[in-house]
Amino acid sequence: MSAGTALIVGASRALGLALAAEYAHRGWDVIGTVRGDQRTGLHDLADASEGRVTVESLDMTDPEQIIALRERLAGRTLDLLFVNAAIARGDIPVGEVPTEMFVEVMVTNALSPMRVVETFRSLVAPTGTIGVMSSRQGSLSQNTNGGQDVYRASKSALNQLMRSYAARYADAAHTLLLMCPGHVRTELGGPNAPLTIDQSIPGVVDTIERHGGEPGLQYLNYQGQTVPW
Repeated sequence: MSAGTALIVGASRALGLALAAEYAHRGWDVIGTVRGDQRTGLHDLADASEGRVTVESLDMTDPEQIIALRERLAGRTLDLLFVNAAIARGDIPVGEVPTEMFVEVMVTNALSPMRVVETFRSLVAPTGTIGVMSSRQGSLSQNTNGGQDVYRASKSALNQLMRSYAARYADAAHTLLLMCPGHVRTELGGPNAPLTIDQSIPGVVDTIERHGGEPGLQYLNYQGQTVPW
């Protein structure tokens, strides 16, 4: 893929911020979103980017905010739409998970990314890429250890919803990617994770760029390998 315009949803810190920085470094124009009005690392990146990075406010769990951002970006063409935002609420056995926690994780990690994809798909170039940050923990076949029940379930749900989306728009030429960044040292991944952000994100971007222009849905990790469903 040649440099273009990317919208990265959930770019205030950690993996999302690193994605924004990597794309800007590669010459892309980046629109990154943050929740609320607090200053974040994305604002610092934007200030140093000579106009290449811009910041938009979005809580993607609020459908009205999704629509408002779509209206603000009307007329723009996106070469990449990538939804990174997600949450985890601890490693709790599913039988002990409060209903409100289950709903919060599912809405944030599965429903809301798909609302973004559905709302912004018309802004994506005909041969552009739509990606969402999935996880190896979303794989049914690779769940041999259990744990992180609700987070796993939310990523499996996201994968299934993207598969339905791909089937519904099978005639479209968009590249559709479920990306697994690996087990990365972030607040979500924990301090003992084997990968640093700098080891993961360049590989994620390389993989996205390598598969640009390939229609249909793929489930890939940061090394470009197919992840079993």
